Amino acid sequence: MEDTFATERVKLQIMALYPLPTAIILNRTTPFACRFFPKPLSSSLFSAAVSAAITATLPQHLSYGPSLYKGHKTSHQNSDEENFTRVFDITALRVPAEQCFSLESRLRGHLLNWPRIRNIARVAGDDIDDELKEFIGNDISTDDETLTVLERRIYGKGEGDGEKMCSVLYRDKLAKTFNSIGYVKFENLAKISRPKKKKWKREEKEGNGSERRGYGRSDMSMVEVVEEEGSGDEDFSGLLGDDFRRRKWSGSTRLLLLDERYANKGIEEMPEAIKAVLKEHNEESTRLSFEIVRCKLTLLYNYWQMNEVLEVLLPQGMIVPSAFETVGHIAHLNLRDEHFPYKKLIAKVVLDKNKPKIQTVVNKTDVIHNDYRTMQLEVLAGNHSLVTTVVENGLYFDVDLAAVYWNSRLATERQRLLSCFTNNDVVCDVFAGVGPIAISAAKKVKYVYANDLNPNAVEYLERNCVRNKLERKIEIFNMDGRRFIDSIFASEKARPITQVVMNLPNDAAEFLDSFRGIFRNRHADKQFTLPRIHVYGFSKARDPEFDFHEKIRIALSEVAFEVQMHKVRLVAPGKWMLCASFVLPETVAFAK
Repeated sequence: MEDTFATERVKLQIMALYPLPTAIILNRTTPFACRFFPKPLSSSLFSAAVSAAITATLPQHLSYGPSLYKGHKTSHQNSDEENFTRVFDITALRVPAEQCFSLESRLRGHLLNWPRIRNIARVAGDDIDDELKEFIGNDISTDDETLTVLERRIYGKGEGDGEKMCSVLYRDKLAKTFNSIGYVKFENLAKISRPKKKKWKREEKEGNGSERRGYGRSDMSMVEVVEEEGSGDEDFSGLLGDDFRRRKWSGSTRLLLLDERYANKGIEEMPEAIKAVLKEHNEESTRLSFEIVRCKLTLLYNYWQMNEVLEVLLPQGMIVPSAFETVGHIAHLNLRDEHFPYKKLIAKVVLDKNKPKIQTVVNKTDVIHNDYRTMQLEVLAGNHSLVTTVVENGLYFDVDLAAVYWNSRLATERQRLLSCFTNNDVVCDVFAGVGPIAISAAKKVKYVYANDLNPNAVEYLERNCVRNKLERKIEIFNMDGRRFIDSIFASEKARPITQVVMNLPNDAAEFLDSFRGIFRNRHADKQFTLPRIHVYGFSKARDPEFDFHEKIRIALSEVAFEVQMHKVRLVAPGKWMLCASFVLPETVAFAK
């Protein structure tokens, strides 16, 4: 029984990692040991079968640049992230560090032009500390005597001294010259063979697994020089460290990574610009290194973008979900039905590719159909906290997505609406929510009346007012929208309202009849101000602006007034969100 559960668990994990479009290997109607095979597959045979099936679905023609379908995998892939490591064979021009930037501009059209990859890489073991340069010399190319002395210190013999000592004999020779003070004839061996203490302390703070900076490696890529076999140089790595393996030190150098079309090509096949650089080097007879080397460029999991990873993981032909709404530390997905079997996998990739900003990934499971406008959310990855803080327009808003409504995609529309207000306005926000419009308006206008039916939203609205130090300019109510409109315009203590915001697109137009007769108890000869109303709504009609205009006219039972329409955004195919702005007609305000 335990073996059966283990087998099914492995099956589900592999289906999640390699969701194939065919059912050759895994089939819901057949047992794990597929009917095409007489025996249950071993783990190695099964992995080979999965790899073969994935290879069969690869694109035949790949465009320029890196791809998960190109390159080759590493031999050791023990984790899911290592499955996305790809190694590419490239060619590089090894040049002196002092000349790399000038040569980069000269050879720009022939260098590697991959996104997020620098075409200049460092070489391990070439760089030295500034403190040691005074012992070596500033210009190694012209100071042959200094270089010869340095070679004798490192390798035991300089040029012209005949055969070099093997590493064992040279180490024994150095040990005999060691006393209580230090190395008598090699005072700087300790500095060269071990890194500075400060450098190690900085690396320890970066966390476990961090690589030393400046050695051709980052959290996204790594460049390694492929050593030629049979170089003939003695191996002094045990004495001086792995960075000095099988190569003489001839000065600090850099690698100019050449374009991928020059991979594994000799000097004869290189473009004329590169040949000219090598020819000039030979004529100058400098001792610094100018050579063509073979390299391995390793692209790690962190290099690949979210859509590139999902394209490989999801079945071929499935739309890759690439857009999501960000609310504080929460990523809000709207997955299609076809994505539901892979929702956990998609959420894991979204979380990995957007850390540390994103800490929680949720998906909306149902449409909004309650009076409080709250969404039914399912946490797919990360922590389960739906309480977050959103910064908008320089203000801080505490939001609980499980209890209140928030839409970050309306930030631009809120800015447009705020630009319509002046310093002398008094704003009435009928459906304020947690206060994105009301609190932002309070910074600009004279006074704000904010209302919402949801008691949780009112609680966060009060908290946000205090947090942004605007509680003295906002008066908060918790009541139905119709009752709020009647009471605020009938109150004699309320200030004359000049702007009304009704941001409830699904039902706001139905509340417009509450404005009929709001001034019926006032004398016509007294001074009054007709408010300007901004009402939001949805429309699926062919002419959404005309359709929403008709809804407003029907609600107010008035035809002769001007309405300014603004298309906010397309919320769904064929469904527009609109904002209608108009001055309340006097006939409507004094209607009986």
